[in-house]
Amino acid sequence: MSENSEHHYTEGEIAREVTELETKSATASRIFDLRRIIGGLFVVYGVIVTITGITDSQSAIDKAQGVNINLWTGVGMLALGVFFLVWLKLRPVAPQRED
Repeated sequence: MSENSEHHYTEGEIAREVTELETKSATASRIFDLRRIIGGLFVVYGVIVTITGITDSQSAIDKAQGVNINLWTGVGMLALGVFFLVWLKLRPVAPQRED
């Protein structure tokens, strides 16, 4: 490579680039936080199973020895999903600072 093709960064350019990369990293951490994925899936499946439990026939309930298992499982899944999402909201991922 020739000397003309080399680029010498100033301190301001380096600082700006580092700040930009830190912002992108923090955004990616928040987007792919497992609490969001797990909570979202539990809420979606909980809604489906709860609706199934509400619409179950008496014969389906009798098969489970009189317990509306779909309804109780759906409510439990909803509660767990909401727990994960509330946890995410109350304790967001803090960007890591390396000094």
